[in-house]
Amino acid sequence: MKRFIYGLTLAAGMVLATSCADKLDELLENPNAVNATTASPDFLLNSIQLNYQSLWYGVSDRGARLTRQINQGSALYEAAYAAGATNGTWSNAYANILADIDFLMPLAEKSNLQRHMGIAKTIKAMVLMDLVDTYGDVPYSEALDAANFNPKVDNGASVYAAAFALLNEASGHFTVANSGGLPNDYFYARNYTRWNRLVNTLKLKYFLNTKLVDRAASTAGINALIAGNALIGTGDDFVFRFGTTAADPDSRHPKFGGQYTAGGGDYQSTDFMHHLTVEKGIDDPRVRYYMYRQVLTNTTNVDEQECISQIAPPHYLVGNYPYCNPAGNKGYWGRDHLDPDGIPPDGLKRTAYGVFPAGGRFDNNSAVPVNNPALGNRGAGLHPIMLAAYVDFMLAEAALTLGTTGNAKTYMLNGIQKHMDYVRAFAVAGAEGATITAFEPAATFSARVTSYRGLVGVQYDAAANDDQRMSVIAREYWLSLFGNGKESYDLYRRTGKPTRMQPGLEPITGPFVRSFLYPNNYIVTNTNAVQKANLATQVFWDKNPASPWIY
Repeated sequence: MKRFIYGLTLAAGMVLATSCADKLDELLENPNAVNATTASPDFLLNSIQLNYQSLWYGVSDRGARLTRQINQGSALYEAAYAAGATNGTWSNAYANILADIDFLMPLAEKSNLQRHMGIAKTIKAMVLMDLVDTYGDVPYSEALDAANFNPKVDNGASVYAAAFALLNEASGHFTVANSGGLPNDYFYARNYTRWNRLVNTLKLKYFLNTKLVDRAASTAGINALIAGNALIGTGDDFVFRFGTTAADPDSRHPKFGGQYTAGGGDYQSTDFMHHLTVEKGIDDPRVRYYMYRQVLTNTTNVDEQECISQIAPPHYLVGNYPYCNPAGNKGYWGRDHLDPDGIPPDGLKRTAYGVFPAGGRFDNNSAVPVNNPALGNRGAGLHPIMLAAYVDFMLAEAALTLGTTGNAKTYMLNGIQKHMDYVRAFAVAGAEGATITAFEPAATFSARVTSYRGLVGVQYDAAANDDQRMSVIAREYWLSLFGNGKESYDLYRRTGKPTRMQPGLEPITGPFVRSFLYPNNYIVTNTNAVQKANLATQVFWDKNPASPWIY
């Protein structure tokens, strides 16, 4: 009897305690907070997609600066990329995208939202690969455990493998017959055949990046993808498109908003402009689409551009690198690599971003200052995350270095053609279309592209060995990657090319960034975090010689 009464009392107490706890939870719960009951899979997927384009942009921008597509300021790499430089990328990856995907998956499974899961897993794979490509070893297996505040890092190779597995899963979600829901798709407007082509193209990138780790597996994997004939092709380009709204939130391309509102903004890279206008003896057909000149001749005012009165550093002279401005007095006004100088009054004279990909102006020699957000395509640019042209360049590299199916020269020339056609079509379709066709009719542009391809083909044929041939392929890929520093940075670490990159102004610039330092918001909050010795630490797939192999 005593046991029965005791048990009943205890049970009643537990019920009372549970009831009170439930009431307390109800009182403490934020009615505006998202939880498993109120969360919308659609809104979660929207957030995942938007946050991914933001993460990609940060990764791409740093890669563009390191590979001389945009000016890299600061005299030393370590000063430009201290531990706090990538806090935003780390937080966005873990606290936003990966956390939201973890939250989304059980909701999507419950409602059979196969396409939601396919998009989410594809983006998760991209985030994981981006993290490894940026930092090397990163937390993954313990990263999203709510009970573990100090997750350890996983080997970069194992995180890459996990990303590859996610791509396989995503493909299944895109091809299964029955699926609930209609996701808001910012990239492919619910064309899941194209999503599947992206999945296969990401596998191509996986095999290309890991070719120095396992040559045989990369060769077999790429040949299988070629045989499958389901890579990104013309019309399948994976891009994020921007609008023209300046109000909060600003829907314009970030490069446009940063330059066309008040002038100023980024300096273009002297080295990149040199390759577009001088190196081959002819202008690249894309230069007027990439760059917009606010002046048509070089300045003679040293207060505007100090370097015009100076002699190039000795190591520039020895290597015959471009210095200060590209030759020809055409008004291409940028900065040399790792130039630490202050900012003179040149905001309305330095070369600005053009119509591609930033949504700015086409350069028709008008030389109008860009402090007017109504100019050009008014910010309706895009992020060229993975274009059909890039596939051809990657296949050219694979054919030359691995012996995979196909002819490297043919792939390269196809890549040039596809990219130039894409740039032109994008630009003409926008507000600058009439300006472009009046200045350069389609037949004129086509003839210039044909001449350009012919010149590159001759250079390729004249190369003495595969190393020199790879230099030609990589240079043309690099020139086609304007707006995508992510692929440019990976290419540079994977191949050491293009060669003849302009060095820093100082003869000693510290080690080149083979991977970034772990960010402060990880190091100071995780007791298991161990900072790298320096920026020279190589990611697992970068088996090339240590610096100064690249610089």
